[in-house]
Amino acid sequence: MNKYNEEIRKYEKEAEDRYDDYDDYDDNYDEDHFDTGLEGQDSYDEDSYEEVEYIGEDGYDDSYDSYEQASIGKINPNDRTLTVTIVNASGADAEAIIFGGNENAPQPAGITVVVQESSHNEVREESKANPFKIQGMKMSVSDPLQFDNVWRILRKSAAGAANSYPYQPRNATSPQNTNANLIDDSAFEMDVTGQDSIRFLAKAGVKTTITFTIKARVDMGNVLMGHNVAEISTAPRPTGLPQIDLAKQAPRPVFGLKPKHKKMVRKIVRRPIQGGGKRPRKRLLKKRR
Repeated sequence: MNKYNEEIRKYEKEAEDRYDDYDDYDDNYDEDHFDTGLEGQDSYDEDSYEEVEYIGEDGYDDSYDSYEQASIGKINPNDRTLTVTIVNASGADAEAIIFGGNENAPQPAGITVVVQESSHNEVREESKANPFKIQGMKMSVSDPLQFDNVWRILRKSAAGAANSYPYQPRNATSPQNTNANLIDDSAFEMDVTGQDSIRFLAKAGVKTTITFTIKARVDMGNVLMGHNVAEISTAPRPTGLPQIDLAKQAPRPVFGLKPKHKKMVRKIVRRPIQGGGKRPRKRLLKKRR
């Protein structure tokens, strides 16, 4: 044996003495038995194993479909706008009320609110059972000074609680906003239920037209067919500028991001012995060389 083999054999022997996991040897055993580290403990059966497999991203069970596209209906692109016209024919400024189906507050004298696609009363009634989400609005006025009046978006419950926040149309930015009488805000968002309403001061003699784009809504009729009650609009909201509409990307999700799934993991679970008795420790064999 040359000196190189002797040196390698020396390192092998040293490694075996330091890291060998054999306890002892017994001539009665003719096969290896390895330490598990749990010998001698109560209720442990080292011969009983159960393999449990957790499924992750590569092949997860598609039972959680709250955000799955296939489970949600689509809104017809021709059935997702509400064109609201407000006219103040009185001789003084007055507060106009849009939506607010539960309260159903009357309009001040001289204020007329009309929904071109149906009627304001029909929209109010529908929002109670089939709430919807607005994403994007376009507002045109006969007098640009109307834009100075801040909106008040109000949510009021039957118990008397009220939550209000302001919205200033002039803060919107859009390539179309070069027209002094027009403001387009694609980022405007609002949930419309029976509790929600928009209120702003309509200037005397001014006509205001607001077009809301519906992004998502609830259709309770889907329950009868066993479908998800939610419906969304998948077509991008038009801006009126062809070069922007053609380049516009798909709209972002309404209901949130799809939850991440864990990657596939396998683990070994050792079951205890029935009865809780001790199992005698096995002596482990070290093979003779």
